[in-house]
Amino acid sequence: MAEAAPAKGGPGWTRWLVVAVPYLWSLVFFLAPFFIILKISLSQTAIAMPPYLPVFDGLSTFWESVGELNFDNYVFLAEDSLYIRAYLSSLKIAAVSTLLLLLIGYPMAYSMARAPKSVRPMLVMLVILPFWTSFLIRVYAWIGILKPEGLITVFLQWLGIYGPEDQLRVFNTETAVYIGIVYSYLPFMVLPLYSALEKLDMTLLEAASDLGCPPVKSFWVITFPLSLPGVIAGSFLCFIPIVGEFVIPDLLGGSSTLMIGKTLWSEFFSNRDWPLSSAVAVILLALLVVPIVIFQNYQKRI
Repeated sequence: MAEAAPAKGGPGWTRWLVVAVPYLWSLVFFLAPFFIILKISLSQTAIAMPPYLPVFDGLSTFWESVGELNFDNYVFLAEDSLYIRAYLSSLKIAAVSTLLLLLIGYPMAYSMARAPKSVRPMLVMLVILPFWTSFLIRVYAWIGILKPEGLITVFLQWLGIYGPEDQLRVFNTETAVYIGIVYSYLPFMVLPLYSALEKLDMTLLEAASDLGCPPVKSFWVITFPLSLPGVIAGSFLCFIPIVGEFVIPDLLGGSSTLMIGKTLWSEFFSNRDWPLSSAVAVILLALLVVPIVIFQNYQKRI
């Protein structure tokens, strides 16, 4: 008995609709805002509202507006050492923080993946439990812990390690920024690692042990290479937002910490230089997107 032929256009339209949804999402929530920021970055600062001279007001004046584009903001960023140091400092802090997160998160994820199956859901819940509290409140809590008269100082004085006049000098330093970042972003590292390690075939490790492979060597030869997708995903999930982080450096690092997120906020809200701050944001996006695109192209080749 012949099967009924599918209705023309039904499955095809459904498939195209599913494929189009992420592209429409990117167009509306990424490309459109990006082009607005790019447009503002090529404008001139003005004492007005909004505080810049608009360009590309309409398609009819498109070619005339091309000649009015202003690249002075990008030239200024390349010549001013403050912004260069802010970019480099942000990349350094993000790289060191991501490495610390990987060193702390990998053993946690490995322990979770090797725990009994009945316990794993509870462990995952404990990892995501901090998300139930506001991010801002959690960062503010670290102020009470790290400030000179905070809980750590009181605890060290109670143990006798510190004298009555001694205080912990961590608050408003780069160390406090690292502590806040590692605490806040640890779930973003642990969860992808746990997802990759949970799928690991334990028979591979048993076979390696039977063949005389030491546990340390079997980890680097089998476990770690198979968990690389989780390592890469967790590193990207942490590194990218840390580069533009503003709240943690502002609250825990104070004026001594230089990061591009703080510089961007200062230019946009304090100096009200929208074109320059937009140029800062465009370059920051380029610094983050270009390595991701290069990595994706590399992954396609292997």
